[in-house]
Amino acid sequence: MEENDISFKIRGAIYKVFNHFGPGLLESVYVAALAAELRRDGLSVRKEVPIPVVFNEEKLEVGFRVDLLIQEKVLIEVKSIEAIAPVHHKQTLTYLKLTGLKLGILVNFNVENINDGIHRKVNNF
Repeated sequence: MEENDISFKIRGAIYKVFNHFGPGLLESVYVAALAAELRRDGLSVRKEVPIPVVFNEEKLEVGFRVDLLIQEKVLIEVKSIEAIAPVHHKQTLTYLKLTGLKLGILVNFNVENINDGIHRKVNNF
């Protein structure tokens, strides 16, 4: 399954989770529900996946983690905040760069309209 096919399923799962809960819950609730829905849809899902950081050929012991990794191809960064800031877009792009993945989804569930909360990020796509 290619990144675009995975992204389509992710978007559907985001809609289901948002329509069920709406805005206002903690990020952890949305991460758990999204992971459950994606697994239900037949996708492999890993939560809180560590991101290796290498500097001058030395692996650094730092605590970067991707909220969700789907099919080992697409990462999802979940937020439940007042507004997405430019730094959140940059964070997602940096995670893509560090992992070598091509596609990431930044989603903020704390919005009136979930379409305004979904941001697709690409790395060398």
